[in-house]
Amino acid sequence: MSARVFLELLAREASAVEFEGPVLAARTSGADPATLAELEETKLAALKVRALMRRRARREAELSALFDTAGDLAGLRNLDAVLEAIVRRARQLLGTDAAYMTLHDPDRGDTWMRVTDGSVSAKFRALRLAMGAGLGGLVAQTATPYATADYFADERFRHMSHIDDAVKEEGLVAILGVPLKLGARVIGVLFAANRSVRPFTQDEVVLLGSLAAHAAVAIDNARLLQETRNALEELSEANRQAGAHSQAVERAALAHDRMTGLVLRGGGVEDVAAVVTEVLGGSLVVLDGAGRPIAGDLSELDGTGRPAGGAQDGPEKTVSGAAPAGATAAGMAAAGVTAAAIAEAAQSSRTLGRTVRKDDLLVASVDVGAEPLCTLVLRADGRVAATDQRILERAALVTALLLLFRRTVAEAEGRVRGELLDDLISRPGLDGLADRARRVGVDLDAGHVVVVVRHDGQRERAAFWASSRATLERGLAAQRGDELVLLLPGDRPGPLAKRIAAELSASLGRPATAGACGPVHGPAGVAAAHDEARRCADALRALGRAGEGAGAAELGFVGLLVGDGRDIEAYLRSALGPVLDYDARRGTALVHTLTAYFGAGGSLSRTAEALHIHVNTVTQRLDRIGRLLGADWQDPERALEIQLALRLHRLRG
Repeated sequence: MSARVFLELLAREASAVEFEGPVLAARTSGADPATLAELEETKLAALKVRALMRRRARREAELSALFDTAGDLAGLRNLDAVLEAIVRRARQLLGTDAAYMTLHDPDRGDTWMRVTDGSVSAKFRALRLAMGAGLGGLVAQTATPYATADYFADERFRHMSHIDDAVKEEGLVAILGVPLKLGARVIGVLFAANRSVRPFTQDEVVLLGSLAAHAAVAIDNARLLQETRNALEELSEANRQAGAHSQAVERAALAHDRMTGLVLRGGGVEDVAAVVTEVLGGSLVVLDGAGRPIAGDLSELDGTGRPAGGAQDGPEKTVSGAAPAGATAAGMAAAGVTAAAIAEAAQSSRTLGRTVRKDDLLVASVDVGAEPLCTLVLRADGRVAATDQRILERAALVTALLLLFRRTVAEAEGRVRGELLDDLISRPGLDGLADRARRVGVDLDAGHVVVVVRHDGQRERAAFWASSRATLERGLAAQRGDELVLLLPGDRPGPLAKRIAAELSASLGRPATAGACGPVHGPAGVAAAHDEARRCADALRALGRAGEGAGAAELGFVGLLVGDGRDIEAYLRSALGPVLDYDARRGTALVHTLTAYFGAGGSLSRTAEALHIHVNTVTQRLDRIGRLLGADWQDPERALEIQLALRLHRLRG
């Protein structure tokens, strides 16, 4: 039997036991000792060749697996996926029960369990290893592979109770750890572990080290790729923000140019507000320094179409904190919630010099010195960026400049009108007064009412208000000492005085008392009308009626004392007109009955005796008088007016 048989066994990769067959067959056939010795020697050589071939085959398989691993890692882009693939491949290549990886934590100076494969213990997966502690800490500290066939019996490294507890809970016995290195820097440790005693061969240490080398490069590549992605995302976001900012700045500049152009072409506050709402959307209200709307509607600010805060007196609402005349207490209390919030935000905006957000409103306010000029309140359709808020601030500045310009013009024109009115009062005979009035749009030949206002508020504010009112109504206004004088078109002094008193009181936040006289025609009657209007204002204050407005007719018998005309007939008509008319139509004696009733001190029986009629007849006549004069005809103040009218009526015969 030749050595050929062993070559055939090697060729078909026979097991080691089969190599004993040829020797046993030769011994059975009675081969001589020399032949048996040659076969034994050939068998041993064949087994060595077989072991070498198997080792090379295993090495080739390992190298192939490493090559496949490197390819797989190169194809991964997510760091978590890279780490999981490394640990899983380590477990497969070494055929261990578990594999895991710890990474270095530069902030805490230790290593922490990053990813595991085959682990069942939560405590083990949350483990942290200090440098030099346990097998893993030793590998991380020395950058040298370590292997132990029996972890708990190995005294080469420092055992820590919490590490040993976690390893025991996981059931690991044999552990191999190799460093993950980038250059000279250790970034972590790769482990393969068994739950039974197992010595790790040098080839297995080299194999896991090779995998760790690939893994370290893959980890670094994944980290760099992630950092590159993050940097690209940050650059993209920065570029997007820069583009958005550039667009916002360009839009703000364009809006500012449009608003400036509008002002130069003679546009008004409403035009500026239209530009803001066109650019930013939503609803905009422009308030003057006193908090009154001069563009837009406050009812739009609550987003429901109802007056803000629930008030019903929309045109009279203000955000200055003062309730205007004519507003109900309940209405203003309801409106005050929104008004106070806007006023507070406007104050903050003036203090900070920028837009202030109040709930879903944006408020921008501008002042000169300590005096508020205007406030812009915007309810936007959507979220308004910080750069877009600059548009609202620019609009507030443009509006403030426009109002300042208007104020300057109004003050200049007001001085002209004030000087004219002062001349009409103090020098009515001066030549050219009518021509001067026509040049400012006032026709003195038409009917005018002279209004004198007494107040304790700011004189400059009141003068500006009066000048603006006079300009709007084609009249004249002047500040004369401690009184404000207006000459306005009209023929009803009382209602005009009431309106002026109410509006100026609301503007000043202090009571303003107005007396009026008129109508006057021509320059000659202005001085006398001024004197009577002054006496009416003084009479109101003397009667404790500060903050009201009236003419002589509204002052009753007091009007007869302060009025130059002393129109007794008008006074009689206002006090007794319905009763006089009833007697004239029916031929009755109600006026005579009324005189007897007051003469009898309000006694029904004595009145009946004086008139020689039955008490029931007196009662019926007084009921008729009550229906003609009103239910309050016997109130003390009204009764005094009626008695004075009866006396005047009797004196007239």
